[in-house]
Amino acid sequence: MTTDDIATTAEIARLARGTLLPSFPGATAPRWLLDELESGLAGVTLFALTGNVPSPESLAALTARMRTAGDPFIAIDEEGGDVTRLGGHATGSPYPGNAALGAVDDPELTRRIYRSLGAELAEVGVNVNFAPSVDVNTADDNPVIGTRSFGSDPELVARHAAASVTGTQEAGVAACAKHFPGHGATVDDSHLSIPLVDADLELLDRRELVPFRAAIAAGTRAVMTGHLNLPSITRGAPATLSRAAITGLLREHLGYQGVIVTDALDMEGASGAIGIPEASVRALIAGADLLCLGPREHAATVEATLAAIDAAVRTGRLPAARLLDAADRTARLREWLAGHSPAAVDRAAGLEAARRAVRVTGALPGWAGPPLVVETEASGNIAVGPTPWGLHPWAPDAVRAAGGDGAADRILDRAKGRGLIVVLRDAHRHAGQRALAAALLTARPDTVVVEMGLPVWRPGSAVYLATYGAAAANAQAAAELLGLTGSPGSAG
Repeated sequence: MTTDDIATTAEIARLARGTLLPSFPGATAPRWLLDELESGLAGVTLFALTGNVPSPESLAALTARMRTAGDPFIAIDEEGGDVTRLGGHATGSPYPGNAALGAVDDPELTRRIYRSLGAELAEVGVNVNFAPSVDVNTADDNPVIGTRSFGSDPELVARHAAASVTGTQEAGVAACAKHFPGHGATVDDSHLSIPLVDADLELLDRRELVPFRAAIAAGTRAVMTGHLNLPSITRGAPATLSRAAITGLLREHLGYQGVIVTDALDMEGASGAIGIPEASVRALIAGADLLCLGPREHAATVEATLAAIDAAVRTGRLPAARLLDAADRTARLREWLAGHSPAAVDRAAGLEAARRAVRVTGALPGWAGPPLVVETEASGNIAVGPTPWGLHPWAPDAVRAAGGDGAADRILDRAKGRGLIVVLRDAHRHAGQRALAAALLTARPDTVVVEMGLPVWRPGSAVYLATYGAAAANAQAAAELLGLTGSPGSAG
């Protein structure tokens, strides 16, 4: 098809549909979605919080139904660890996340983990995974990356970026390295604003871009853009809407020729000031091929976005050749997906990695009876969602404490004659956690501290465990070391 062939409204609409990845509520494909798929819609993005994933069985039925209407990309955020959608959003993931894998630093194990994750996705009909996160997490106070990153060393992140891409794609699922050009040096969440990355090209080349080069060399089939302001590159615009970032930096500087997909365009960092239809047009002009619209963006958003793209093509603002280019890249991705077979699930790799990731300082105590486990309050972020975490599945009388006046005294009274464990999560980001842990340690120096986020803040405790993540696998690994014997249910 040439530019001259797409003069009709119908052809423009079909090409425009071929760039859209909307969402929908529930575990049943609505009629409007099936109609759109029949008309050329690129596919969908699945979200646990919208009820798309109540069980693997229902998800398999859902994806099979969608495939009766077209050949869709069915995408999901399944990073393992703290960001999990495939069942783990309700129970915690059986796979540790990237921080734990970086702590182990065994690329072959990372490859096994991601191959097994990919195999589980393939079993239920998901063919694009918005993972791995290959951000180099250099900002301790990063509110949205943290344990989603393999670490702060670009070369370490690059090793595991390549391994995770390879493992995912060995399972017949397209990997999507994110969040280009790198979300790890930020202290803001792009769901809520446009984070600043104050780095010039020289710094980007030796830090943020190192893992993306490795992912590209490993053959990643997709790269996801981040809604990030790099003043020296994007001049105040988010990278997702910047031709200098997408076409200049990713296509030309790094030589990447695969599919480029946006992070969710409903995020404040992308569309807060201009709306999703306009953000979609700008992302296409910049060089994106697929547009993830967001968890609440359904039929009405699709209709409005199609109208905006049509108007942009007809006025010459969006070259028709850009839509044809996107269609060519997505067609090649479909060809690749059709030629690959799934792998075997290997959940044992998850627990192995979690066990190897735990770092212990001090000698573990031998308690005469079960210790009291205290789990502190920790606010999550939008990407993680309300995924369960902690050691309570192995400690039936565990208590949750928010800190505040009298909290330490109440805990100490309850812990008389027993061992005491306090569980933290990213304590460096939560003053209440630090205050409670310090108060407990002052009265009970034998308190064991377990950090299930990044081990940045370390109290002066005699025994300290760092799990590098809060997935079910991480919790089980810590519980085993601590001798907790309660039933873990579905964990492991």
